Amino acid sequence: MTILDQLADYAKIRVAEAKKNISAEEMKAKALSLPKGNFEFEKALAGEDIAFICECKKASPSKGLIAPDFPYLEIAKAYEAAGANCISVLTEPKWFLGADSYLQEIAAAVTIPCIRKDFTVDYYMIYEAKVLGAKAVLLICSILTEEQVKDYIGVCDSLGLSALVEAHDEAEVEMAVRAGARIIGVNNRNLKDFSVDTENSRKLRAMIPKGVIFVSESGVKSKEDVAALRAIGSDAVLIGETLMRAADKKAKLDELRSIQ
Repeated sequence: MTILDQLADYAKIRVAEAKKNISAEEMKAKALSLPKGNFEFEKALAGEDIAFICECKKASPSKGLIAPDFPYLEIAKAYEAAGANCISVLTEPKWFLGADSYLQEIAAAVTIPCIRKDFTVDYYMIYEAKVLGAKAVLLICSILTEEQVKDYIGVCDSLGLSALVEAHDEAEVEMAVRAGARIIGVNNRNLKDFSVDTENSRKLRAMIPKGVIFVSESGVKSKEDVAALRAIGSDAVLIGETLMRAADKKAKLDELRSIQ
C-alpha cells in the first residue's frame, strides 16, 4: 500500500467521524446556504504571467516536520503581502499536521482565494471546504475514478468552487480532460515513491488542451525552475517546502517571481 493509498483510506475514516458530528445532509445544507462562489481561484490563475499558489504546511510524509514553529496566519498574510495569487492550506491532520481550523482562519484573514489541500474522497469534503471558506478543492486522479472526478467537479460547480484536478502521468491527464477539468495540476512528485522531477510538467504540458489552466506542482525551488516552467507555458506553480523553509517568505517569493 502506497502512502497515497494510506492518505485516502484515512480520509475516509475522517469523513465517517465528521458525519457523526454533522450529518452529510446538514453539511450540504450549510454549504448551499452560503452565497455561491464566483470561481475566484481559477480567475486568480488566469492572468498573463505565471501565477503563484503558495502553500501553508507544517509537515509532509516525504520531509517530516518542515515548520516546527507554524504561525500560519502570519505566513498567509506574508504570502498575500508578497503578491501570491492564491494560498494552499493543508488540512490533512495525520501526515501533514494540518487542521480545518487553519483553513477557516486563513480564509477569513486574507483576501486572495484559498484552496483546501486535502485528499478528497467524499462529496462531504467538498461541502465542508465551502463552509470552511475555501474557494477551491483538490481532486487527485490517483485516488478517484473518472466518474468521481466528473461528479465532484459538478458539486464544485454548484457551489461556485474551483477544482484543481491533479495528475501525475499521461493516463491521469487524459482522465482529467475527459472528466471536464478546467484546472489540471501536474504533480512533479511521485506520491508513490516521493521522487521529484520537474521534467514531468514539460512532458505532460502538451496534453493539456487550450483553455485549461495548467499548474505545475512540487519541486519548484529556484527562479530558474520558475523560468523553465514559464517557458513551457505553465499558467501557475504551486510552491510549498521552498517557501515554508525560507526565513523571509516575501524575499523568497520576490526572488522566485523575478524574471531577470
